[in-house]
Amino acid sequence: MQPAHKSEEITIAEQRLTASRKLGRPVMIRQGMPIMGVSILNEAADLPSGVFALADEIPNASFSGEIALVTGGASGIGKAVVQSLLERGAAVINLDINPAVEGLFDTLRYLGIRIDLTDEAALDSAFRAAVNTFGGLDMLVLNAGIFPPGIRIESLGMDEWRKVMAINLDPNLSVLRRAHPLLKRAPRYGRVVVNASKNVLAPGAGAVAYSSSKAAVTQMGRVAALEWAKDGIRVNMVHPDQVFDTGIWTKEVLEARAAHYGMTVEQYKRRNLLGVEINSRYVGEFVANMLGPMFEFVTGAQIPIDGGSDRVI
Repeated sequence: MQPAHKSEEITIAEQRLTASRKLGRPVMIRQGMPIMGVSILNEAADLPSGVFALADEIPNASFSGEIALVTGGASGIGKAVVQSLLERGAAVINLDINPAVEGLFDTLRYLGIRIDLTDEAALDSAFRAAVNTFGGLDMLVLNAGIFPPGIRIESLGMDEWRKVMAINLDPNLSVLRRAHPLLKRAPRYGRVVVNASKNVLAPGAGAVAYSSSKAAVTQMGRVAALEWAKDGIRVNMVHPDQVFDTGIWTKEVLEARAAHYGMTVEQYKRRNLLGVEINSRYVGEFVANMLGPMFEFVTGAQIPIDGGSDRVI
């Protein structure tokens, strides 16, 4: 059998791994011209001509020199995850169909790419851009998805079903497949967090397509945890519930759902055992912590972020 062809992205990730080991810590590397205003680590002498190791903007931050990719990070939970990772010193590639993704954060450690995640060729281009800009990948957060209007099973057409699966499920396999060889070459260890849903653990009527897609993504993450452990990559899942500062929770939707339960909007927002309101910032911080050393020996875990639900507990 002929050996598999080594892609340019893998070659770059190996160059980064070599430089990081030489320096004793993760570093980002850039192909071609260095970035104006960013210091170069000249001691990374093992890099070939035209490749530069970049000095940390936040030297003592927990994710300094590390690189994360987030899908669906232009708003809501995804945007909060990106912010939490940037604050910890990581470089972040943010993939979203919303054009606002391109200029969302004003730092040289941020690369926002407008993309339809169902487009395989566009994904190839995005990964090339990410690796050429920062050198590889340490962390992956699968977050992108849609929440369609509620439709009961007997009324759900196959076109609606396939649309949800094509957006909420299929791109995650495409991203995982491309990310694996890069995560395998992360200087510390690769890690993945899948943002699934409370509906995996406690589904609701009228959400069969959404609930099924999120359950399938969760199962995909569990299998990845089994298969990738030997490569030092850990994969964990979170299940947020009713994060109200996201686009799906309009004023009208909130009022309708609260009325359905005979509650005020404020009562409905805190309809959990602890009586707390879950927001995007909290979930973003939780995900960032799951990517950090506190969860270094944890893989395959599923954690609800819901204030406590008697349907889950």
